[in-house]
Amino acid sequence: MNREQDNQNEQECTLDEVLMELDQILNDMEEENSLEETFKKYHKGIDLLKTCNDKIERIEKQIQILDKEGNIHEF
Repeated sequence: MNREQDNQNEQECTLDEVLMELDQILNDMEEENSLEETFKKYHKGIDLLKTCNDKIERIEKQIQILDKEGNIHEF
């Protein structure tokens, strides 16, 4: 699977699922691994953090719209 497909799959996951995957990567990185494997996990973690930030920003926009108009609208 390439990076673009990974990013699309991450976007389809819930925020909780992405956070759990990120937590697993952190746990894996604490174990003894080769430098190459650790570096791969680091990059995967960075991608997951970007996904988390995107999801949180969307949630914040929904909350802002809800506060302003009294109900949720697509943004």
